[in-house]
Amino acid sequence: MFITLKPHKPHYENVPFEVPESWMWTTIEEICSKIGSGSTPRGSNYSANGIPFFRSQNVYNDRLVYDDIKYISEEVHQKMKGTEVLANDLLLNITGGSLGRCAVVPADFNCGNVSQHVCIIRSVLVEPEYFHALVLSSYFAKSMRITGSGREGLPKYNLEQMGFPLPPLTEQQRIVAEIEHWFALIDQIEQGKADLQTIIKQTKSKILDLAIHGKLVPQDPNDEPAIELLKRINPGFTPCDNGHYTQLPDGWTIAPMQILCSLIDGDKQNGIERVNLDVKYLRGERDAKTLTSGKYVATKSLLILVDGENSGEVFRTPIEGYQGSTFKQLFINENMNSRYVLQVINLHRRILRENKVGSAIPHLNKKLFKAIEVPIPPYKEQQRIVETINKVFMSLDLIMESL
Repeated sequence: MFITLKPHKPHYENVPFEVPESWMWTTIEEICSKIGSGSTPRGSNYSANGIPFFRSQNVYNDRLVYDDIKYISEEVHQKMKGTEVLANDLLLNITGGSLGRCAVVPADFNCGNVSQHVCIIRSVLVEPEYFHALVLSSYFAKSMRITGSGREGLPKYNLEQMGFPLPPLTEQQRIVAEIEHWFALIDQIEQGKADLQTIIKQTKSKILDLAIHGKLVPQDPNDEPAIELLKRINPGFTPCDNGHYTQLPDGWTIAPMQILCSLIDGDKQNGIERVNLDVKYLRGERDAKTLTSGKYVATKSLLILVDGENSGEVFRTPIEGYQGSTFKQLFINENMNSRYVLQVINLHRRILRENKVGSAIPHLNKKLFKAIEVPIPPYKEQQRIVETINKVFMSLDLIMESL
């Protein structure tokens, strides 16, 4: 097919930006043999299988998505020939929240149709991938003249009249190749970034594991043995065997978490609006006055989250407030280094998260938490471990932030 394109406007006149001499400004209408949206089969006449019927939820910027795809029969397809999709078409969402999403139909595509929320753009002598890149550009997003106050849409006329910077065909191909090269490089960088983030998380876990096995810092024979520390916490405590922890250093001992700390339940907040969903507890004088009951928590108190994806996470309250049922207050015995105990809890967070109890709202397994075996070094070694962990974690966090 041979066509003659009429310049929309010379590149040196009132155009969005200057283009090279070998380029020209035209309109989308002038470079397309088809611009048109589809329609929905009468009575939503879908089939269990047959011809794929693409709706806006099937069109994404990187591909056509077949999740939740609908089908129409061959008979319905023949009645909707005007909405038929061909290989190398561009499918553009023209209404609703996904307006502007655009995908190139694969070259090996067989047959399909689209709904009225999707526009078929069939270009002539324009590389589909170049057209696709233009649609995904900031220029196209800024140039779309969208109408409608309820469900926004891009009218066909407005789409047709949009300016199109057209390079020679061979340059379009070079542009597409260059874009693919850089995108492939970016994908490699992103994958490398994800891999490094995973390695950093694994490294942190390994450091904590070394710490509680006495392998992170050297021991000092002059340190008071941990058993003396436990006697102050609970004079009647009877040392148990090392359980899962073998070959602990001299001066260490093992105790269950319930010996070292306690958990205090919060109160339900019936009818109370929580004003800070990130912190998830009531705060401020206005909220306190509305409460008929509740447990007061001071600033810098330790709270452990008992439900949700972050169950087992511990944080210090930045302000005073009242403790709700979403949390348990954590009290760590003063004879223990609280930061050391928190690191042990942190090491067990995945196990706590995966073993929640309750069918309606799964929550922290309090019994499992209390039974955690805590390897206890001498108090001074606890301090050295915490200082080393903080130093290494700070370096790892700097690497993570720079990614």
